[in-house]
Amino acid sequence: MITCYVRYVLDPYKLEDFEKYARSWIPLVEKFGGTHHGYFLPHEGANNIAVTLFSFNSLAEYEIYRKDSMNDTECQAAYQLAEDTKCIISYERSFMRPVLK
Repeated sequence: MITCYVRYVLDPYKLEDFEKYARSWIPLVEKFGGTHHGYFLPHEGANNIAVTLFSFNSLAEYEIYRKDSMNDTECQAAYQLAEDTKCIISYERSFMRPVLK
């Protein structure tokens, strides 16, 4: 299993736009065979940092998701929402291997 960790730097005045973006991606990751662990938005502390975690059985499955999502109309609408609202300033993506029980 591989877990993708994404750390976002957001426009703090556009958190509602980002939340709409985030809510759209949860079912989309699952549609492509992943397990979404949720988005975590600012609450206390920094007002412009959010993170998300989602997993696929392998890096190869994640790569298939990335490729297929580029041709999916729902995914393209989610990408376009972020582009139109400019709610995301930047992001960094890392891949991790979970340690479970």
